[in-house]
Amino acid sequence: MKANSDFKFIMISAMYENGGNTTHRILDGHPELFVYPFESQPGTKYVNDFLSSMFPLKYRWPIFPNSVSVEEAYELIIDEEGKVRSKTPYVSKFRTADLNMSDKDRKKFFVEVMKNKPMTRGNLAEAFFRATFMAWKNYNKSGKEKAYVGYSPIIGVDSDKIVSDYGKNGFVLHIIRNPWSAYADTKKRAVPLSLHHYISGWVLCQYYMSIYQAKYPGNCFIVRYEDIIDDSKKALSGIFKAAGISYSKTLTYPSWNGEELKEVYPWGTIRVPTEKVNIQTANELSKEEKAEIFMRTKPWLEQFNYMGIHQKIK
Repeated sequence: MKANSDFKFIMISAMYENGGNTTHRILDGHPELFVYPFESQPGTKYVNDFLSSMFPLKYRWPIFPNSVSVEEAYELIIDEEGKVRSKTPYVSKFRTADLNMSDKDRKKFFVEVMKNKPMTRGNLAEAFFRATFMAWKNYNKSGKEKAYVGYSPIIGVDSDKIVSDYGKNGFVLHIIRNPWSAYADTKKRAVPLSLHHYISGWVLCQYYMSIYQAKYPGNCFIVRYEDIIDDSKKALSGIFKAAGISYSKTLTYPSWNGEELKEVYPWGTIRVPTEKVNIQTANELSKEEKAEIFMRTKPWLEQFNYMGIHQKIK
């Protein structure tokens, strides 16, 4: 059973350091969009399949046992960044973000939205996003919002579930970035993944999204990060047309709750989203690393027109 037909939902997907956070923040100030404040992380501990060892459960589309109550279902949604910021803001990396939202209030609204509704996965995920903006007291509303936007890394591997839950109103926007720049940025994390582990995940994300883009062409879209920072209007025109969203000049800069950001950090590792910085980042890698990444990703480099970038970083 699908969620209410008036719930229009866009979920951003991207392998780590592929520009998902940047795209999320570029969409943030759009007057027709309710944009979730952080990574949405809707997964639950009940996600258990052959991809569970590759990707964190919090990034997956949720699974809810039939036996749980509405209140218990809310608590199962991991939403680490949002719940930490609401419950213990002093330990959150977003503690300086001006977010006036009580998790207790959000749970109350979640229960209200679910009143007299079937306990389906789609309805529960819808209630989570609706309740967020009902509880967010200082959210900068335009009054023109018509769709909800979430962002959860790698969730594109579950695109079929999102389309199944929301039909024509469910969309997945998958962002791909050249693997050299992406891996160079992930190396800056405190506990980075190995090249083999990272690139295996990068390839899997492109594999699944290529399948779902072909299977659900009106719902699933793959857009290069490089194209978004070059011309966001052109790059996002496909999904905007499908979702009935108009262009806004706010797409020319990243923002938080409508206020322009000078840097995307701490929302992501990419601080300054420009072509120059993107190439400089790729060139931080050694020749051996560049060659290894090329060998492991060559079919996808050809498919997504990254051979030109390869020439710039050899």
